[in-house]
Amino acid sequence: MRTLTLNDKNYDVYLAKLALFRAIGYDADFSDTYNEEFEETVREFQRAKDLRVDGIFGPDTWQTALPFLYGFTLHTVEQDDTVFNLSEYYSTSADAIIKANPDIDTKNLTVGTRLVIPYLFPLVTDKIPYSSVLTQYILYGLVARYPFLELSKAGNSVMGKSIYTVKIGRGTNEYFYNASHHANEWITTPLLLKFIEEYSKSYSENTTIGTLGATYLYNISSLYLIPLVNPDGVDLVNSAIDTENEYYIRAKEIADNYPSIPFPSGWKANIVGTDLNLNYPAFWEEAKRVKEAQGITGPAPRDYVGDNPLSAVESKAVYDFTLSRNFRLSISYHTQGEVIYWKFLDYNPEGSYEIALRFARSSGYLVSETPLESGYAGYKDWFILNYNLPGYTIEVGKGVNPLPISELNSIYQKNVGILTDALTL
Repeated sequence: MRTLTLNDKNYDVYLAKLALFRAIGYDADFSDTYNEEFEETVREFQRAKDLRVDGIFGPDTWQTALPFLYGFTLHTVEQDDTVFNLSEYYSTSADAIIKANPDIDTKNLTVGTRLVIPYLFPLVTDKIPYSSVLTQYILYGLVARYPFLELSKAGNSVMGKSIYTVKIGRGTNEYFYNASHHANEWITTPLLLKFIEEYSKSYSENTTIGTLGATYLYNISSLYLIPLVNPDGVDLVNSAIDTENEYYIRAKEIADNYPSIPFPSGWKANIVGTDLNLNYPAFWEEAKRVKEAQGITGPAPRDYVGDNPLSAVESKAVYDFTLSRNFRLSISYHTQGEVIYWKFLDYNPEGSYEIALRFARSSGYLVSETPLESGYAGYKDWFILNYNLPGYTIEVGKGVNPLPISELNSIYQKNVGILTDALTL
């Protein structure tokens, strides 16, 4: 993390503000500018934590603030420690500590044992835009709070960022949800992260999520999610890549060839200009013909199909991950229109339309067939073509991409029924 001072403007300011919102209740301005009001909040935090009080978010302040981004801290058990007094000391709950450390003897803590101490605030936030770093913090925090989650990697992005997968459930039926193939549709990432958090919390408390019992869902299904397929692209859109970075410079050069597409907010592709949802082997050649007829013949902010199918490392990672599992249904989340796309050309897996109607009833979304100009080489298209099983693209929200983070909770409420119901199919 970079050292932050008054009048700095960058993505790290978002993270610093989120940390202090959670630590001491800062709740004034969640822009990416380090203003005087936030500088005074930093001084307040530094005084509370016995740090040097200078209003500068430097290494020591970052080190102290980071647990509030991860959502937990670590504690080495000392003589006379108990779960109860630790919960009081860290302002959390004994139950949260026990769930995060399922193997401990709560009546006799072993001196020297390292305990995960979760904080009580939700990890998924609707305060700031998302990035690969924030997504990583949330995933690490979720796995710390709920050890039954399984976190792994499907691969890496062009810039070497992890494309994380997370699994919840122990049933024999496997399902797959993914989000943020398109960079400026990044609000779909916190949508899936929020579902993981709510599902995990409900399972740990043996309550319902949506209208279904979380324990029931956990026992009958194994859900795999990739909440951020395109980490570099999302970071570009949300200004989480330094403007002096070589990949940023190259992306800006590509964007300059398309002045009608705003930069970076109009960027959908991966960092080198390949549209990931046009890069799968599902009549890719036809997608190429259509987009070239529209004037997209090389790397672009959107709609470039790539040099060949799976030429983008991100789509190849999702493809390989899918082949490694036995999914019976997939859902790919995108934004704009509140529409459920269920079909690929004339390929119509058994039950697909009926399932789409169920999703429509729970969400209020429309059911539609994909427009021909967008109807090739997407993940949903390849999944249906390759497996002859139900695959869906769900377009959430209405407005202008990227949708603001303030829309997250309303989008989640419309989709939680889909996300839970799909696990029963």
